[in-house]
Amino acid sequence: MSRKHIDLLDFSELPAPVYFRYADFDAHRYAAAHRHPWGTLEYSAHGVLHMEVGGSRFMSPPHYAIWVPPQTEHSFYSHQPINYRAVCLAPQVCRDLPAQACTLAISDILKAILKDFATRDVKIPTLAADKRLAQVLIDQLQQAPVHSGYLPYASSAALSGVLEALQAAPGDNRTQTQWAAHMHISERTLARQCLRELGMSFGEWRQRLRFLASIEALDSPRSIQEVAFDMGYSTASAFTAMFQRQAGCTPEHYRRNKGF
Repeated sequence: MSRKHIDLLDFSELPAPVYFRYADFDAHRYAAAHRHPWGTLEYSAHGVLHMEVGGSRFMSPPHYAIWVPPQTEHSFYSHQPINYRAVCLAPQVCRDLPAQACTLAISDILKAILKDFATRDVKIPTLAADKRLAQVLIDQLQQAPVHSGYLPYASSAALSGVLEALQAAPGDNRTQTQWAAHMHISERTLARQCLRELGMSFGEWRQRLRFLASIEALDSPRSIQEVAFDMGYSTASAFTAMFQRQAGCTPEHYRRNKGF
């Protein structure tokens, strides 16, 4: 499997306080670890972003984005094709945004502005109307709910081993009780460990993993039913209900419209 390098911006500083970048990346594209003096909102309109930022791993679906503060080392890899969108912000614009890398929930207004600018290939807002939209976008970012990560990672080796096994096989239907027995701990201890290290239950983490995996699987020619079975669901309707709760649209809609 060959990886293709992603060209990075070669500015020493941004040509404008707010600069937009768009690209359609094929599978197996990557950007090596790098840093720059501006902050970046990294967003995928279709597909799942895989990033390492400041030593932490991030995976983010299309209704979330990854915020990378100025001077923070980060790298990027695309397992599947993605519609990449980035908003680069000069340091002075970043003052009211998080000081640490995080996941931001993206509002419908923000998604609409990004889609409009990408369609018109607006890199630097020059029209008065576009400058106003760019300011609305910044306002939306400042108000966006912050998450440590859409799919957080564990700090302990034992729990990390379980999560890595699930990432390798999202359809693994072993229960929390069975995984606890595998780890030689009680189910209650595993539940507490998940809440402490992940900030969510084991079941919530696994559902998020399956959602991310299904987004990538929907880029394949497999049927919805086949994807459902791969994700551990006994029926396509159960899978569709999970996907719609997470995404706000059905798998068929996502596949037909290439995103949200």
